[in-house]
Amino acid sequence: MERIIKGLIDVALGGEDEPREEERSRSTWAEVVSSGKQEEEGKEGERGSGFGYSGGYHGSHGGQRRKKEEEEEKSQWGLRQEGQGQGRSDGDWEVVGHKKKPQYPPKYKVPADTKVKFQNHPSEQEYSQSDSYNVDIEPSREELTNLSKACDRLWELDSNRLVPGKDYEIDCGEGKKVYDKGDQASESLFSWLSDDVFRRPTYSRFCSLLDNYNPNEGSKEVVTSQEKHEQVAFIEEISRTAPIKYLHKYLIHKGIASENYEEFKRMMSSLWFDLYGRGGGSSSSSAFEHVFVGEIKGRGENEVSGFHNWIQFYLEEAKGRVDYQGYIFPRRRGNSPDSETQLLTIQFEWNGILKSVSSTLVGVSPEFEIALYTLCFFVGEEDNRISLGPYSVNIKCYRIGNNKIGTVFPISEC
Repeated sequence: MERIIKGLIDVALGGEDEPREEERSRSTWAEVVSSGKQEEEGKEGERGSGFGYSGGYHGSHGGQRRKKEEEEEKSQWGLRQEGQGQGRSDGDWEVVGHKKKPQYPPKYKVPADTKVKFQNHPSEQEYSQSDSYNVDIEPSREELTNLSKACDRLWELDSNRLVPGKDYEIDCGEGKKVYDKGDQASESLFSWLSDDVFRRPTYSRFCSLLDNYNPNEGSKEVVTSQEKHEQVAFIEEISRTAPIKYLHKYLIHKGIASENYEEFKRMMSSLWFDLYGRGGGSSSSSAFEHVFVGEIKGRGENEVSGFHNWIQFYLEEAKGRVDYQGYIFPRRRGNSPDSETQLLTIQFEWNGILKSVSSTLVGVSPEFEIALYTLCFFVGEEDNRISLGPYSVNIKCYRIGNNKIGTVFPISEC
């Protein structure tokens, strides 16, 4: 049986060689932020049909489509005309020279041996038991015909979601408009995070993936055998959770996924971790890197794209690389966020580069976000207006061709 399991995982890995340290060209943050250099534009990416995209991110059309998706969050706040005549055009970013030092830096406690353990062959690793025993993971008829209901069900199934005030605390500071200058947050966003959060299996495995990428958008990624192990082991771990099992059932009913769970896991791994071209470089990006880790665009612009995950935000803030600047005023008065809010629209600097607006779900589990965004990609459209517990959300989903996630992120509808 052990040989069978190892064989299946080897298929997911595309064949296993003896582990070795491959050479890589990973730029330091100082190099990325200061140089702004990128590889030359490649040929236009693969063609295909889908919601919002007819091809890859290469060439002039790809640049226009990428520009569109990055402006979506700004356009939701009525910002297309605001800020013009002030030395920059709509959608531009500002490079900031000084970073705020948080008065109370967050704790940073990821077990030291985590990286080493998760780089072993996936068949040799230990995983948690399934958390879906005695949990109904079968989609109802209503959920199968109503994406919002299905997404809200995922929210209910996220038993691994953190509780504000118990597992962590945030300080939203003061609000601002997107183009308001100045730091409206005197302290960091995260005041503290419980020590046991990164001991949770899906959280710790998620964290092990975050340093596997070159943040320079156009630079070719080199994936080592150890990093492939981490990817497969992460998919294996989250596949034992109720949100992912519900997703599998749902996609079976829709004729999208195989009933074979091993095939489903390979499909998930391919969707999130397969490399594709972005910013003119081949094999320079992936859905996981863009959505959860974030990327830096060069060519002298030094712009941030992606970066919609709260765990990555917390870790980068703890390392002093992120400086929280305040929340963006909600469109409706009286809906200002507080320490209990789990859907935030914020502004921050990432290594001195200002991102004017970014939306993120705070405290949700990695398995929930993977399940939510995968469901919207396969079943939804470009705009997916849904309910997640108390929140009205639009999940924006852009495709590259018809089988790749270009980007996906939440926008508050309140």
